[in-house]
Amino acid sequence: MKNLDDIHAENSDQGFQFPGAFEITAVGKANTGLEERMPELIAGLGLSVLNGSLRTRPSSEGHYVSVSVTFTCPSREKYAAAHAALRADPSVRWTL
Repeated sequence: MKNLDDIHAENSDQGFQFPGAFEITAVGKANTGLEERMPELIAGLGLSVLNGSLRTRPSSEGHYVSVSVTFTCPSREKYAAAHAALRADPSVRWTL
């Protein structure tokens, strides 16, 4: 795995730059184990989840939870695959 300081954008004048480190958030039903599955789903795509990057936040009534992780990603295709893998999980409502 590359050190984050060694990852440089190909074109600094455009939006997302690959390779890079990105945060992804999934919002889904609470108490479904999303906190444990999300890093596994990302890692299952061959992407590296950064240690200590997992954050969770319950909804005000506790019915939903948002789970965020930061991961390194080599291409836009892999980034899109990460969103698709999370959206395919039955407990996920949407991703950001």
